[in-house]
Amino acid sequence: MPSILAVDTSSDSCSVALLKDGECSTLSVDAPREHSQRLLPMIDELLKSRAITLGELDAIAYGRGPGSFTGLRIGLGVVQGLAYAADLPVLPVSTLQTMAMTAQRLHNFTADQPLLVALDARMSEVYWGHFAGKTAKPLSDEYVAAPSKLAEYLSAQENIASFVGLGPGWHYPELQALGLPVEHQDISPQAEDILSLALLEWNAGRAITIEDAQPTYLRDSVAWKKRERIRKPS
Repeated sequence: MPSILAVDTSSDSCSVALLKDGECSTLSVDAPREHSQRLLPMIDELLKSRAITLGELDAIAYGRGPGSFTGLRIGLGVVQGLAYAADLPVLPVSTLQTMAMTAQRLHNFTADQPLLVALDARMSEVYWGHFAGKTAKPLSDEYVAAPSKLAEYLSAQENIASFVGLGPGWHYPELQALGLPVEHQDISPQAEDILSLALLEWNAGRAITIEDAQPTYLRDSVAWKKRERIRKPS
């Protein structure tokens, strides 16, 4: 079993988790705008509590986004420093998929339960993705769009009444009007669940070098693609 450190700073919650000898230890604090002060001390505390050094880790996992631009930059900056220092590979994990895993851990949904994660992206938009059940298997790409576009996607589903809405993006009126039977708006990504997904990535041989690690903003990539289309000659 590998030893993996996981961190997430993509939301107001700052969390770290450590997998060692098959056991998971976690620390989490709700600390808006304090991630840069909290993250390194939390990592140090967690490593010391399990009597392991940075160099004894096999990899570092991190929430790659989407989420808070500032939070993602802080998290990846710390991961870059640690991974460079100890020459470790990294495991990027989707924060939307992590939220689906967090909800699965807390509420024990069935294997085929459709989970729709919506994270408030501000500017009257949401980040969203469609996942399923026990392993939060992705059933769609991840998007940033107006809530009305997500409502259109859901309205086109044959089994809309079976969907579970997850995350703080569900407060928008267009999504509230859908009347999903179950909503968990208090779900936020946690490093403990990043570990679960990172272990799958590790076992599949999908660790990457820190040089290849990037955050996933979604909004920036969409804007970049639009600029590229504008530049192309007609």
